[in-house]
Amino acid sequence: MIWSIELVKSYMEPHRKEENALPMAAYMKNHFPFLGIKTPERRMLFRALIKENELPKVESIQEEVWALFQLEEREYHYVAIELLAKYQKQLTVEDLPFCLKLIETNSWWDSVDAIAPKIVGDIVKRNRVEGEAVMIEWARSSNMWTNRASILHQLKYKEETNEELLFATIKRHAGSKEFFIQKAIGWVLREYAKTNSEVVRAFVESTQLAPLSKREALKHMK
Repeated sequence: MIWSIELVKSYMEPHRKEENALPMAAYMKNHFPFLGIKTPERRMLFRALIKENELPKVESIQEEVWALFQLEEREYHYVAIELLAKYQKQLTVEDLPFCLKLIETNSWWDSVDAIAPKIVGDIVKRNRVEGEAVMIEWARSSNMWTNRASILHQLKYKEETNEELLFATIKRHAGSKEFFIQKAIGWVLREYAKTNSEVVRAFVESTQLAPLSKREALKHMK
């Protein structure tokens, strides 16, 4: 069948589970209602959906993703992000404003963390000059979730990490009182420490970081 919002709903709605919906919403601080479909089942339904139906054309992917993002239940937002990720090799820096729109809409750590390292990070890695210029702008944003995305976009880069950009972005936000910024700083440093532990240790020791960021960064170091 041709892709549509109603098609997606036809796969998801029969699996509503009210007994799961309330605790799932509570876990996300009641920012969003839920269908009550847990992650393994939701991913199974998404796999069936894309296997049994025609995916949207790349020219209309933003429209389809955005339509899903307008639905109330959080699972539809997850499906929207997973759908966009199916096209990530075709996305370019011209798609970063749309990624930003998603980051700044229905914002919470679960959606931002699904978009920033995987989708945004992949776009930037394939066009470092233009992509990193956008990440610098995101780091200057007044939106905390956009700042978090700028910190986390290199999360999976390993040896390809731009240390200068990483550390400059962290220093810009090192004094933040926001839990989700402090946590992101610790997370990205802990991940990069798997590749270059001595550089991370030296950076942590020479930089005034929040105790949470420092603790997270050094968590697995001896």
